[in-house]
Amino acid sequence: MTVFAVYLLLGVLAGVLAGLFGVGGGAIIVPALLIAFATMAVPASVATHLAVGTSLATIAITSASSVRAHHQKGAVIWPVVGLLAPGLALGVLGGARFAASLSGPVLQLAIGVFLLSIGIQMGLGLAPTAHRELPGRASLLGVGGVIGFASALFGIGGGSLTVPFLSYCNVRMQKAVATSAACGLPIALFGTIGNIAGGWHHTDLPAHATGFVYWPAMAGIALASTPAARVGAQLAHRLPAKKLRRLFALFVAVVGSSLIFKIAVLS
Repeated sequence: MTVFAVYLLLGVLAGVLAGLFGVGGGAIIVPALLIAFATMAVPASVATHLAVGTSLATIAITSASSVRAHHQKGAVIWPVVGLLAPGLALGVLGGARFAASLSGPVLQLAIGVFLLSIGIQMGLGLAPTAHRELPGRASLLGVGGVIGFASALFGIGGGSLTVPFLSYCNVRMQKAVATSAACGLPIALFGTIGNIAGGWHHTDLPAHATGFVYWPAMAGIALASTPAARVGAQLAHRLPAKKLRRLFALFVAVVGSSLIFKIAVLS
């Protein structure tokens, strides 16, 4: 099996699980790429950074079709996207620069803690109670900055942060998901740019990488994940939602714990 075929399989896995559990693929793609890069003997100094940057580049491609579908249903609140976007862009660029300054193990530890937190949150069904309206322009700029920074640091599209925030502000779930998807596009685009710039002159990069984006992996995952996500979405309507959510929460928590354990053992 060629290496590119492995990336296609990763794309299928990421797409199916993303469609099945209703989350962005970043939480799946990043740890999967860490495993793949380990088998390729990619230096530890850049492996985690490459996984994060490549994940964001993949999301930039695959999220476009999702945004289009949500827009056609009239579910995207574009004025909110417009108010969040400047903060998202600034936060992503800052987050990518900060991530580039971290060592590979420290960044991997941060990702592990984040995944474990998401697993616990999903498994216990923790969510903020909606009891306020959307804040003003300045507050949305700040919220966008926080979401963008975290998204660039962990290689995600921001849905795990944007959806809870919008729900907390009394935005109906369907519109919250759709608006979050639209916010994911600038996050991924600016995150890709930031990761290319952040790793531009790194000496340990493998061939076919531009900065912290590894193009063969990006192409394979992007090619396979979009159609696979449709399969996952169809399966989601046939299986118990509550059980699915708990299974995915367990999966993410185990992955996060394994990353933390690996760093603890190596340190």
